Amino acid sequence: MTDISKEITLDLKRQSRLGFDEAIFCAQKSPPQIDEILQQARAQDRPLLLTRLSPAGWDALAPAWAGAMDYDPVSQTAFLNAPARAASRGEIAVVSAGTSDIPAAKEAVRTLHYYGHEPAEIYDVGVAGLWRLLDRVDDLKERRVIIAVAGMDAALPSVLGGLVGGLIIAVPTSTGYGVAEGGATALKSALSSCAPGVLVCNIDNGYGAACAAIRAHNAYSGGAT
Repeated sequence: MTDISKEITLDLKRQSRLGFDEAIFCAQKSPPQIDEILQQARAQDRPLLLTRLSPAGWDALAPAWAGAMDYDPVSQTAFLNAPARAASRGEIAVVSAGTSDIPAAKEAVRTLHYYGHEPAEIYDVGVAGLWRLLDRVDDLKERRVIIAVAGMDAALPSVLGGLVGGLIIAVPTSTGYGVAEGGATALKSALSSCAPGVLVCNIDNGYGAACAAIRAHNAYSGGAT
């Protein structure tokens, strides 16, 4: 039999190096591998953030984890021993163009929650109905960092970049028909934005956007994660 433990090497010093705990990307990992990761983390009293843990993957884990973890099926994230952190409220906003973009947006929100941030959440304000966004502009002008999550032509980050002064972090999503090409069109649109200073993460990468937002927030405030 394969010794699963030999396939796992946790990064136990990431927090001291970067200010972030190790995050476990669960897609393509087997349930026994994830179980072993969780067991090693629990044995060392380590908190973990798990991403891309599908509902089927969650159901396939050992039953004992169900009561020990905080799982959200929309974002496909789970927390093990999430540490208590001082809360930062409202300085970061997560904005989605459409309801179909919410899974990536929620991945960002849940990552921010894990690290003690309570972002403003604004959904379904894409430019196809521009009045929806304009109704929230005064609120968004107060945010230091805005994560803008959008598929199709990903116009939302550019529009926000022309309206508000905070840092815009674009998350192109795989939402869209045909030539949207699983988010490739949204990614190229965000990268070629005419709004100055818009930063772009990879397709559907709400986790990466949240980490970038936290780094930016820390730079603003002079604090640590």
